[in-house]
Amino acid sequence: MRKTIAIACMLMLAIALMSGIAGAANPVLKVATDAAFPPFEYQDEKTGAFLGFDMDLINAIGKKMGMDVQIINTAWDGIIPGLLTGNYNCIISAMTITDERKQVVNFSDPYFNAGQVIVTMKSNTTIKTTDDLVGKAVSVQIGTTGDLAASDIKGVTVKRFNLAPDAIQELRNGGAVACIIDLAVAEEVAAEYTDIKFSAPFTEELYGIAIAKKDTDLLKKVNSALADLKASGEYDAIFKKWFAGK
Repeated sequence: MRKTIAIACMLMLAIALMSGIAGAANPVLKVATDAAFPPFEYQDEKTGAFLGFDMDLINAIGKKMGMDVQIINTAWDGIIPGLLTGNYNCIISAMTITDERKQVVNFSDPYFNAGQVIVTMKSNTTIKTTDDLVGKAVSVQIGTTGDLAASDIKGVTVKRFNLAPDAIQELRNGGAVACIIDLAVAEEVAAEYTDIKFSAPFTEELYGIAIAKKDTDLLKKVNSALADLKASGEYDAIFKKWFAGK
């Protein structure tokens, strides 16, 4: 009798374990972003949900890899250090692939082609090229390629802000004659504020997903998923959702 009970208990335990395995959650992909950069990443004011082109793309990539995506909102100036210390697995945050950054992280295949533009007030008819910025104040988001581009222009006073919207507001408040920022963000801002305009891009930039150098397996999986999304047309659908007609 005891033996029968013992066997029954073992069977019940085995069934419970098998049930637990079958119902186990997907592995989690921890992703950092600075969610203050629409239309790429931002939070819904009411729900707190993370929205934007990057958010849709990384969720689609995670789904392709069989992983649940966890977004971690992270200040831009600490986003790469956080990756290096293992706080998350990767970064998607409209991050331009640069030689300097490639020294400390690996990047996925490029997923977006962007460029820097000069944003001015519509009433300004004198600022057309970077040469016209000499001797003037220009606002940027600190640590971005817009910051680097502005810093490379001799004779420009660079005014740095933690958030892109603050850099734009500095322009609209009259504290700067121009703001240097990514093309896609300039398009989004121009849709919201009808009193500004922007130039044609004067740089060419490629965005990539940053991954720790030691995590080569994840890099391969991300690149494979990204390639699948492009081949299937899902990438194009996400792009159209956020940029078509803007």
